[in-house]
Amino acid sequence: MTGPGARQFAPAAVRNTEPILTVLRDVLPRRGRVLEIGSGTGQHVIAFAATFPAIVWQPSDPDPLARDSIAAWAADSGADTVAPPLDLDVTVPDWETALTHPFDAVLCINLLHIAAWEACEGVFRGAARLLSAPGPLVLYGPFKRGGGHTAPSNAQFDRALRWHDPAWGVRDLDEVTDLARTEGFALDRVVEMPSNNLSVVFRRQP
Repeated sequence: MTGPGARQFAPAAVRNTEPILTVLRDVLPRRGRVLEIGSGTGQHVIAFAATFPAIVWQPSDPDPLARDSIAAWAADSGADTVAPPLDLDVTVPDWETALTHPFDAVLCINLLHIAAWEACEGVFRGAARLLSAPGPLVLYGPFKRGGGHTAPSNAQFDRALRWHDPAWGVRDLDEVTDLARTEGFALDRVVEMPSNNLSVVFRRQP
């Protein structure tokens, strides 16, 4: 099902799209290919495609309902720079080998806290093989800093996540940065975002 009825709607995606775009305007190339990992409803990638018309966007999600939603949003928007969504699971070893072309940037929005740590490892491991220096890997979501939560609401959110699944939880940015270094990435910038979220940009090193 890829018609309008397949479209999912996330109010948070409406709220955070423009703040995320303020970061992307500074870090993305003007043209090229961008992979989005965990595209969810598809609302983000459609908005991004409208803002960056010279970029070819590759959405992905392991959830078939999410892929149906992405395809429906793309069809409704008429965007011809959004490729059909791929079934990618970053916890699967060598997931990136399913992609036949290099990418100029990789985005991962609101994923790391609703997945096991293995997903974070998979994101960096795969992105290291898909990106050439100095391609950006852009993360967005809540993070701990220095081992502590940045707001009481994030601490409450973290408890709720871990109640749902003990493997989930708000990640510590220091631990994510250490992992990034082992895969050949350097921290480029951390941008404070609304609702106690962060945009974190890593750059692939030579």
